[in-house]
Order: sequence, then structure tokens, then C-alpha cells
Amino acid sequence: MPNTASAKKDLRQNQKRRLLNRSQRSALRTVIKKFRTAAAGDDPDNARAAFRLVVKCIDQAAAKGLIHKNTAARTKSRLSKLLPRTSAASS
Repeated sequence: MPNTASAKKDLRQNQKRRLLNRSQRSALRTVIKKFRTAAAGDDPDNARAAFRLVVKCIDQAAAKGLIHKNTAARTKSRLSKLLPRTSAASS
């Protein structure tokens, strides 16, 4: 347990940040999961729209410091590899 006033305040701030980070990380994972589902489906337009949304969310998460910028780039790269399969399958 923290003893000083500043340590107590740090603990309160860390708890707030932890809850916010958890919810934002969970929302990010949900968007990624929705894209993977759309990419596995039959509608390439839906997959492209979901990809644009997931890229935006990943970039925002990296800008906020929720995830590292290299993690964001790696994730976007891996997800983009799922797109050609959907467009090639529909052709």
C-alpha cells in the first residue's frame, strides 16, 4: 500500500488508466475480430470497409500509446494479407 500522498494519487491514476486501457484494447480486438470475420465471408466490399475501419482504429491506438507503433504496423500488414484472398475469391 502506498504511504505518501503522491503515491496514493499515483495509485488512483494508475487504476483509472488501467480500466480505460483495458476497455480500449478490448474494443480494438473486437474491431480486428469483425474484420477477420468479414474477410472470411463472401462480400469483398464489406471486407474492404471493415479493413478501412480496423486500420483507422489501429492507427488511433498507436497514436494514443495503447499499442506500440511497430505493433500497429505489423498488425496492419498481417491483416492486409487477408484482403487479396477475398478479392481474388470473388473474381
